[in-house]
Amino acid sequence: MKVLVIGPGAREHALAAALSRDPQVDAVIAAPGNPGIGLLCETRPLDATDPHAAVALAEELDVDLVVVGPEAPLVAGVADALRAASFAVFGPGQEAAALEGSKAYAKDVMEAAGVPTAAAVVATTVDEAAAALDRFGAPHVVKADGLAAGKGVVVTEDRAAALAHAESCLSVSDRVVIEDHLSGPEVSLFVLCDGTTAVPLEPAQDFKRIHDGDAGPNTGGMGAYSPLPWAPPGMVEEIVARVAQPVVDEMARRGAPFVGLLYCGLALTPKGLRVIEFNVRFGDPETQSVLARLETPLAQALLAAAEGRLAVFGPLSWSREAAVTVVLAAAGYPEAPRTGDPIAGLEEAAALPGVMVLHAGTATSPAGEVVTAGGRVLSVVATGEDLAAARERAYEAVGLISWDGEQHRTDIARAAAAGEVAVPAGSSAPGGDSDPT
Repeated sequence: MKVLVIGPGAREHALAAALSRDPQVDAVIAAPGNPGIGLLCETRPLDATDPHAAVALAEELDVDLVVVGPEAPLVAGVADALRAASFAVFGPGQEAAALEGSKAYAKDVMEAAGVPTAAAVVATTVDEAAAALDRFGAPHVVKADGLAAGKGVVVTEDRAAALAHAESCLSVSDRVVIEDHLSGPEVSLFVLCDGTTAVPLEPAQDFKRIHDGDAGPNTGGMGAYSPLPWAPPGMVEEIVARVAQPVVDEMARRGAPFVGLLYCGLALTPKGLRVIEFNVRFGDPETQSVLARLETPLAQALLAAAEGRLAVFGPLSWSREAAVTVVLAAAGYPEAPRTGDPIAGLEEAAALPGVMVLHAGTATSPAGEVVTAGGRVLSVVATGEDLAAARERAYEAVGLISWDGEQHRTDIARAAAAGEVAVPAGSSAPGGDSDPT
C-alpha cells in the first residue's frame, strides 16, 4: 500500500511514523512535509489547500490512500476533489469539515442531533455579543466562528477583553460565538468514522494555555498525555453513544457523510459531559500521544474508514504503556513567534530510549541547520510503563534540546501522574444527565 499524507506539521510527522509501521504499507509520501518528516520518508512540495494540485500529485504517485492532516485543506474541499478522482481518502468533505470550519454550524448540528454542549449565542453585532456576555457572566468564552489555528478562543474574567475579542472576530467574519463557561476536567477523544460507524481511539488530555498552571493565552496546544487514569468507567462508550454517533447520523441525514477523524473536545462537568468543540482531523498534540500507543496497523484502519468498512474491521488494540507529549515553542509564541533560530540537541534527544522528536515548525537553513520556522516548533513524545515514567523520559529529552527563546510547559501530565485530577461526581456516568444545555 502506498499512502500520501498531506500536511506540514508534527501531527503529520506522527501520522507518517505510525503509517510506516503498518506491515501492509510499502511507502509513505508526505506533502509538503518538513525537515523531520524528510528523515522518515519521501516528501514532495505541495500547496496543501489546492485541490487540483493534491489530485495531480496523488495521480502522479498512484497512491492507494490519501490522509489529509490539517483542517485548512479539508475546509477547502481537498478531500472532495480526491474522492471525485476515485482515490480512497481519510478526511471529511467540505460540508462535513464545517464542523470545525464554523463554530456556529457545529452548534446547529449538535442541537439537531441532541448532543450535550454549552449554551451559546451566535452574535452578529457587537451589541448582541455584549448582551450575551452579560447573560452568561464570567468566565467569558468567546470563539471566532472560522478557523483560527487553535488561537480563536478567549476565556477570561475580563469583560472588556472578551468584548474586544468579539469585536475583533466580527471585523473579519459576520458572526462570533459566545458560550457559557464549562467547568471540569477536559477530555479529547478521537473517533474514526466511515459515514455510518464511529470507532473510538483512546482518550487523551491536552494543555491549551502557554504557561504552567494554565496561565497565559490559548495556543494550539502545549502538550498532551494518554491514557487518562482518572477517567470514569464507561466514559468513552458514553461519548460515542451521546456525541460521536449522533453527529455521524446527523451528517448522513444532511447528505454530507462524515468520513475521517471526528475530534471530540469535551468537559466533564458537574451536570454531565459537554462538548466544547469539534475538530475534523487528528488534533495536535494529542495525536502524538495517542498514536504512540496504537498497536493496530494505522493504515489498515484508515483505509477501512475510507472504504466504509469500520463495522467489520474489528476492535483497535492498544499498548498498556503511557505516552506524554511536550511541545517546544518559539520565542514570542503565541503572539509573535520568532523564526530562524538554530536548534541544538535534536539527535541527542531522539536517541533516548522510548522517545520520538516530531517536527512541526522547522525548516533547513541555507547553511544546513535545522531552524525554527513556526510557533510550535517540536513535539517530544515519550512512552513509559506509567505516566510518571513517560513524563520523566519526555522532560529528559526536552532538556537536551535548545534554541534562543525556547519555551515549554513543565507541568504536562503532572497532576494526572500524581493522582490529583478531580472529576465531579456524576460527570460521566452512563444513563446520567442528558440535559443538553
